[in-house]
Amino acid sequence: MTQKKPWNERWLERLPADSLLMRLLLESFQEHRWKYMAASAAMLLVAASTALSAWMMGEIIDTLSTPEDRMRVFMVGAGVALIFAFKGAAFYVQAVLMARAGNRIVAQKQMQLYSRLLQQGVAFFNTNESSDLLLKITQSAQAARRVIDTIVTGFIRDLFTLVGLVAVMFYQQPFLSLISLIVGPAALYGLQKILRRVREVMAQEMAGLGEIIKVVQETSTGARVVKAFGLEPRMSGRMDVAVRQVESRANKMVRLEAATMPLLDVITGLAIASIVILSAVNIFGQAPGTPGQLMSFVTAFLMAYEPAKRLSRMRVIIESGMVGVKMMYDLLDAPQTLLEAENAVPLQAGPGAVQMEDVRFSYNGNESVLNGVSVAFPAGKTTALVGPSGGGKSTLLNLVLRLYDPTDGKVLIDGQDIKMASFTSLRDKIAFVGQDTFLFSATVMENLRLARPDATEEEVIEAAKIAHAHEFIDKLPGGYETQIGENGSFLSGGQRQRLSIARAVLRRAPILLLDEATSALDSHSEVLVRDALARITQGVTTIVIAHRLSTVMNADCICYLEAGEILEQGSVQELLALNGKFKALHDVQFGGGTSAAE
Repeated sequence: MTQKKPWNERWLERLPADSLLMRLLLESFQEHRWKYMAASAAMLLVAASTALSAWMMGEIIDTLSTPEDRMRVFMVGAGVALIFAFKGAAFYVQAVLMARAGNRIVAQKQMQLYSRLLQQGVAFFNTNESSDLLLKITQSAQAARRVIDTIVTGFIRDLFTLVGLVAVMFYQQPFLSLISLIVGPAALYGLQKILRRVREVMAQEMAGLGEIIKVVQETSTGARVVKAFGLEPRMSGRMDVAVRQVESRANKMVRLEAATMPLLDVITGLAIASIVILSAVNIFGQAPGTPGQLMSFVTAFLMAYEPAKRLSRMRVIIESGMVGVKMMYDLLDAPQTLLEAENAVPLQAGPGAVQMEDVRFSYNGNESVLNGVSVAFPAGKTTALVGPSGGGKSTLLNLVLRLYDPTDGKVLIDGQDIKMASFTSLRDKIAFVGQDTFLFSATVMENLRLARPDATEEEVIEAAKIAHAHEFIDKLPGGYETQIGENGSFLSGGQRQRLSIARAVLRRAPILLLDEATSALDSHSEVLVRDALARITQGVTTIVIAHRLSTVMNADCICYLEAGEILEQGSVQELLALNGKFKALHDVQFGGGTSAAE
């Protein structure tokens, strides 16, 4: 049965583009209204100056026909200079204010999008590809800016410029102006046909860009697999298909946008030719007017061509931009997969005892991963989770970290339900080392201090020594200030794992979660780190996942998980005496055989 989408997702899918446009404008103008008002005033001055310059052409022609009137010549010349200087200054103010407001909108939208990502739980990232998220953050904010700039400049500068020029045309030649207005309806009819394809093609182009980003990301992060399996031709083929699709759709967009230009060019050319012919003859007994009036009219008509062309293409640009705007609001309005309690309170201080009460869990409503698990992890003790892959061990740690919430049941720390705890206080209680080590593209020191930003340099070095990382760090070119590349790409797997362990040591949390923390280490390093972990887990509530039983034989308690249930629980001796699942796994690993648990 298909899961019903939340109401806000269904509402967003039905929301017309015009409603999204109104939402975008209201949000943007609310904060930047003064910049836009000042820019709009400057645009009105630009429009007025443009109309005045067309009107002045008539004065120039008439003045040149009477050069003996020196005073008029000087006045007209000074007037022209002032109009163009005034227009230049107004255009500069408009451009600067629009750019500052637009850049601020892009920055704010990108931060809003990223903040929304940070608020999402891990489940959100499991169902949304990173390439799509990257595209939405980088492209949709820019699309929002383009839409706003197009609307503001179109409805204020271009529209009022066109109105002013048309007013000059009617003032100088009313009859010829009526003839020239025939081009408007003809151009709009052609434009409506173009708009039908714009949004569909733009959405396809965005999807193609997402595929390009995805291929590049997979090539970068999976470079070793690509090389090892000789996948270069396959990846090249995928990229070729994606690039060609984007190229094809971009060409379609160019054709659609460019189609408005020849449409207006042909119609306007015919209109100008007709006006030139009509201006040379008397119509209904009316004289064509003075040379200055005709020149002013023709100048205004020609100058009106550009703003009219921009206005005719404005809807095309808005339609293409609204695809990006919808992508932006899709992300901003996506329901949060994990919410902090409305009245969340900090976890009270305690020894760090962890308990699960009848916990059940499934990913996305699929097959259950945990089936009524009830288990206690005593404070200050080490509890190991063993069993076959897929039994629910990592899921159990995810619930303690509250990366997910149980479908049913409770997870308690010192008797407090973690669903009612603030995220900050919960995270402060826990240190984590996973089998998939992640390091940031920064220095060794910066990566370690993420665990505790206020740690001194001596404390950082001491933590590194405990994790047996200091020796290799000291040999790096810059020591602790060495840049380690994206996800520690300049380090070996064992070195990255030891940095991850050092980071957990530095955290000094009362609860320590270890998910195959020694999986990437060689035998020598594993022995060293195992000794280090034995030191740092003393007095710390430790939950450790291990497939190799040799790493957890000293645990205070061992839980055997299979198919989402704890089948056996107790000390090593107690579990061996049961002669059950754990005993079978123990015999396989220590008897020289193989096991699915490895």
